[in-house]
Amino acid sequence: MIIAYIISMTGGPTLFPGGLLAWLFVGLIAGFLASAAIRGRGYGCIGNIIVGLVGAVIGGYLASLLDIQGTFHFWGSVIIAFIGACILVAVLQLLSGRRRRTP
Repeated sequence: MIIAYIISMTGGPTLFPGGLLAWLFVGLIAGFLASAAIRGRGYGCIGNIIVGLVGAVIGGYLASLLDIQGTFHFWGSVIIAFIGACILVAVLQLLSGRRRRTP
């Protein structure tokens, strides 16, 4: 898909979980896990998908910088997208200036 093409243009790993529905599912899983791990709660279904998909691009770029090579299928794509989404959520929190409340 388009995200796999963007990541492969940077010389990074090949992320190939499947078609459009699989990418949306990867984005949902990675975005939810990252927002729950870093933020403490999710951004909603659409927000989690967006965070996960942008995280996949960030994670793929970072993997290319670290010279990680190979073809990653569904779970590998989720892990790389999760790492990128965690970085994205942390940066969003820094930019928003809000402090995390402890329950």
